[in-house]
Formats: sequence, C-alpha cells, structure tokens
Amino acid sequence: MQVRIGVQLVPKELVVETSQSADEIERALSEALAADNGIFVLKDDRNGGRVVVPAAHVGYLEIAEDDSRRVGFGTM
Repeated sequence: MQVRIGVQLVPKELVVETSQSADEIERALSEALAADNGIFVLKDDRNGGRVVVPAAHVGYLEIAEDDSRRVGFGTM
C-alpha cells in the first residue's frame, strides 16, 4: 500500500510504502485519534523504519493500492 499523509502546517506530504492493509491503517489512525495525545505510527517498507506523526496534526490520509507499472504504448 502507498499511504500519503498530510500534516497540518507542513507544506510537503509524507509518502509511506507499507505492507499493512487499508483496514489496519484506518484502525491505527482511529485509535490514535481517540487517545489523549495519540501518536499515529506506520511501518515504512522502503527503508525499514517507521513514520510517527502526532494524530491531532494529521490533515488527511490517502490510501492507494499499489499499481503495477505498465510497459508499452497502450492498447491498440
């Protein structure tokens, strides 16, 4: 999954590649928002690290399925 995270007052979005499912990601954000001073954490598969964002500052979350890249010039 590719996840784009918009953080309030930060002009650049965070892009994370993760093996977590969309449901797991949504659940993690919901739990972080429900907790006092909640922290939203995602595993980043590209570098083996984690992305940590204060949940109260998440502006938006975009979850996209990985698209397989097409080769060629399209259909004829």
